[in-house]
Amino acid sequence: MRLEFRDIHKSFGEKKVLAGVSFIAESGRAFGLLGRNGAGKTTSIRILMGVFPAESGEVLLDGKPIDRNKAGIGYLPEERGLYPKKKIIDQLTYFAELKGVRSAEAVKACDRWLERLGMAEYRDKRLDTLSKGNQQKIQLVTALAHDPDIIILDEPFSGLDPVNAMLLKDVVKEEIQRGKIVLFSSHQMSYIEEFCDSIAIINKGEVAITGDLHEIKRDYPRDRLAIRSAQVERIAADFPGQTVTAENGELILRLNDPGEKMAVMQKLSAEYDIDEVRVFEPSLNDIFVQYAGD
Repeated sequence: MRLEFRDIHKSFGEKKVLAGVSFIAESGRAFGLLGRNGAGKTTSIRILMGVFPAESGEVLLDGKPIDRNKAGIGYLPEERGLYPKKKIIDQLTYFAELKGVRSAEAVKACDRWLERLGMAEYRDKRLDTLSKGNQQKIQLVTALAHDPDIIILDEPFSGLDPVNAMLLKDVVKEEIQRGKIVLFSSHQMSYIEEFCDSIAIINKGEVAITGDLHEIKRDYPRDRLAIRSAQVERIAADFPGQTVTAENGELILRLNDPGEKMAVMQKLSAEYDIDEVRVFEPSLNDIFVQYAGD
């Protein structure tokens, strides 16, 4: 499947929220939709879900206007929206039935997901008896139980401890491998960088950059080396004015000429106690700051 936003425009009153947003997400690959608060991410998601229409432009699935009655969409919102006083299995099956799943099948699907997420023991409990992290997993079931083609995850790791975050990672990877279109929206760049093959960064209603994340990184000048060593102070002294220390403790060495990187790497390995030396690539956080900043 191929999901395409093509020149989407949207205003609320006199405020222009989206001004020609275009990007492509494909099945079997996770896509990161990024931007600062107010950039237009949520509006884009709501247009995709059919909450309200775009003023102009198209949302296409496999080259045709998306038919939301045929293409199932699963949505995990940033703001959780379940019923705290209701029994978990009852509301899960209710949401699945709203998406067109027959009652008996809805119960089976929800029980299967509760088991997968380690939540089967809570099926007959009220939601408000669960921890925040477990409530998050219940909310995830509402996004997946109807087996959607497109899965939208808005800040999915919020409130999860490391164990539950790992479980969610496994589930998401399984859905990607099943050929689903998975859209991430998050400010946690490490998760986006881990999962997403492609990204779009929206800034003030426009796409500042979009494409394959690896290719975006390779387009940056390859004129710096990242070095891990117990002798970083000595290396820095021997390359005056060419080094800075990164937050993670790596020494970043800027080359006079990108063409000399192999020679410098060989020199470093021969003359110093080097744990690791590699061509430096910007992190997704670096790219985000560049394209989403003022």
